[in-house]
Amino acid sequence: MENLREEILRWALVNAREHGSADALAVMKRILAEHPSLRSRAREVLEAVKEVVAEVNSMTAEERERRLVEVGLPEERGEERRQGLPDLPGARRGYVVTRFAPNPNGPLHLGNARAAILSHEYARRYGGRFILRFEDTNPEKVQLEMYDFIKRDLRWLGLTWDEEHVQSERLPIYYEYAERLIAEGRAYVCACRPEDFKRLREEGRPCPCRARGPDENLRMWERMIAGDLEEGEAVLRIKTDLGHPNPAVRDWPACRVVETPHPRAGGRWRVWPLYNFAAAIDDHEMGITHIFRGKEHEVNEQCQRTLYEHLGWSYPVAVQYGRLNMPGVMLSKTQIVRAVREGAISGYDDVRLATLAALRRRGFLPEAIRRVILDVGLTLVDSQLSWETICAANRKLVDAIADRYFFVGRPVRLTVRGAPPLAEVRLRLHPSREEAGERIVPLRREGEHLVFFIEESDAAGIREGEVFRLKDLMNVRLVGRETSGLIGEFAGMEVADVPKIHWVPAGAAEMDVLMPDGSTLSGLVEPAVLSVTPGSLIQFERFGFVRVERLSPRPLAVFAHR
Repeated sequence: MENLREEILRWALVNAREHGSADALAVMKRILAEHPSLRSRAREVLEAVKEVVAEVNSMTAEERERRLVEVGLPEERGEERRQGLPDLPGARRGYVVTRFAPNPNGPLHLGNARAAILSHEYARRYGGRFILRFEDTNPEKVQLEMYDFIKRDLRWLGLTWDEEHVQSERLPIYYEYAERLIAEGRAYVCACRPEDFKRLREEGRPCPCRARGPDENLRMWERMIAGDLEEGEAVLRIKTDLGHPNPAVRDWPACRVVETPHPRAGGRWRVWPLYNFAAAIDDHEMGITHIFRGKEHEVNEQCQRTLYEHLGWSYPVAVQYGRLNMPGVMLSKTQIVRAVREGAISGYDDVRLATLAALRRRGFLPEAIRRVILDVGLTLVDSQLSWETICAANRKLVDAIADRYFFVGRPVRLTVRGAPPLAEVRLRLHPSREEAGERIVPLRREGEHLVFFIEESDAAGIREGEVFRLKDLMNVRLVGRETSGLIGEFAGMEVADVPKIHWVPAGAAEMDVLMPDGSTLSGLVEPAVLSVTPGSLIQFERFGFVRVERLSPRPLAVFAHR
């Protein structure tokens, strides 16, 4: 019954997305169509459907999207197998273990979120485990706030993890393996100057330190830990084939001295493992079966495989994919962090970025991000991702749930003579969701005339004598232009085949809209917008989708896309 309940939940969430709320009978029909054998238990199934539908209808739109990410779109489960996501090589149901291993030195963006989404998707597909591991063994780069920042982003994506590990809390494990490798003659402490070692490595020749015996290397290792050797004076190296075709794999560095206190661990440790050493050990210790990584990690994989050979381990299945590029968009954590520190951007949620924080701020739904990443799939070819693709994916989701309002960005006054004595007008919040209800727009009269504001671009395009329609309200004929604005006369209430433009009444509220290029557009909104809950995604008709960020001290919305 638990699996059936999840299936009901999945279809109820889809039905609510499409229609604004879930309908029990519609969900029931879908369940019976998918599982005809349940017809004999129709009464029992209907009770379960009603219970789940009530639960879904009590959720906010954002909560529904989060839950839909967690349970997965029913239409996509088969499609993903046929399209971008092939079956995993060597995968057995119930035995797949994947990991997402971010460095807490910057925020998640579309590029590095790819590994998280793919790792989570495959772990759930095969009924396995998904591990979150913070790779924070470079004290000089770690940002303390990034641990929670990254976890918040992952939760927003709907990614739940079964285990969480932090490498800076695992130093004794790395030390134990380092000492074992030294004792077995598979690692040594190198005190050569970096430039001397580089020259020898390029020539495929051993450095003098390589000839030391295990006992002397262990004493050198203990001196590193005790503080007798300063930063830059010694590193622990893994012995490899000095004739390896790639010099970067020859006797690669495993541990080094770092005097900088760790933001999380403090000054307790002086010797820190480097990426390849810590990651390789953790992948084995945590039972990782499949690793998802960009093809630029090929050299790292070669280094790690040499360590696995030394320790007699079997290397996990490595699934590689090409780079994800967005022309003109900053997708480098290093560049993003530098830009924030230098004040070039306002923060990690600056709307000019493609960080998950920025996308969330703009009103992109996590399911849209997931769809885009899964559509790209696991291709080894570098992929070009555009804002158009991301916006299109989000538009498909938000169009059915975003309530409609009017916003005028560059207002021009319009006075309408001879209009009926209307005090207000009731407009639908959504064109296809009657259950969404209505909003009330109060109208403003000055003497005998109604006064509105319309877009400057619309005002410029109307010819004198032309009839146009104030959307969902009335027809107006332009009769003149004055310094104060346009003058029109009432031309009927019936819907006519004339240009339709949006409007706001005189006395409308002021609101700023933060645009994707970082600029701000100040305009007027209908009063009902000031009753919208901050964080809501709405559509300004003929302008675009926006997320309402705040209502005071001065209302602000953030532009998502058209």
